[in-house]
Amino acid sequence: MDPARTLRDARRRAGLTQRALASRSGVPQPAIARIERGTVVPRVDTLDRLLAGCGEQLGSEPRLGIGIDRTPIRALLRLTPAQRIRVATREGRNLELLDRAASG
Repeated sequence: MDPARTLRDARRRAGLTQRALASRSGVPQPAIARIERGTVVPRVDTLDRLLAGCGEQLGSEPRLGIGIDRTPIRALLRLTPAQRIRVATREGRNLELLDRAASG
């Protein structure tokens, strides 16, 4: 996450000037300017207070790809295109059989 961009975008979405955000949040306008320029990185509680002044909040999201077993993906990438087509065809037939069995 880029705190400078996050704050600047949130402030603009809220339609606030830096001065108005300073008034709402209690954080001096020059500090907001330094954060938005990326010359300082705010503490989490400061960024949270500034975002709250914009009507937004900090959140967390899982990182993409964390906890994913990439072994099958790597195995497929080692195959030639022709081999990948054969695997896809075989898997497609398996899905058709499963669909028929489920339908009944």
